[in-house]
Amino acid sequence: MKEKIRQNWKLFLLASVTLGLAPFRPPHIVGKLQWIMGGNAFSGEHAMQFMDWFDLFLHGTPWVLLIVSILLHIFRKI
Repeated sequence: MKEKIRQNWKLFLLASVTLGLAPFRPPHIVGKLQWIMGGNAFSGEHAMQFMDWFDLFLHGTPWVLLIVSILLHIFRKI
């Protein structure tokens, strides 16, 4: 499993640039992360709903996989 993730870094990069940044002005992932960092995601009148969390998962997964793949490349060389 680790080897597959390590080898597919190009696919993860492509997914991060396309799905991870869609829509491009501004990217959903940036807006969702700002929402979470602002503290309004968990409570209050404008708390994130299920659809917002799913959107974060959808746009964030390619970035997580790309980061894990890069880390596996780095730790393999050490």
